[in-house]
Amino acid sequence: MLLMKKRFFDAVRSGAKTTTLRYWRRCMVRPGRVRTVPGLGKVHINSAEPVDPSDLTENHARADGFESVGALLEALNALYPPAGREGRKLYLVRFTYLPGADGPAPRRRR
Repeated sequence: MLLMKKRFFDAVRSGAKTTTLRYWRRCMVRPGRVRTVPGLGKVHINSAEPVDPSDLTENHARADGFESVGALLEALNALYPPAGREGRKLYLVRFTYLPGADGPAPRRRR
């Protein structure tokens, strides 16, 4: 599972948002796997790699659904206050939205 704010759902569906940034102690997703985003559907994880916040560019911001690096960093600070980041790395996760992906078939009861 990969959690995402509802405000980003339309951008993900349209292909305007193809990345997400997360502060994790260890990488919580694996490239090549499919993850469920509750309320949105499935995404295919293309890559997940550590990144330094000072290396983020305007292209990173746009791929994450923001107009600027400043807006992206402001959102990161709101979601992950600096005091709570101790022992965590910032990971850049690239993904592809899978419209209509239903996931595994439900189990039948016997």
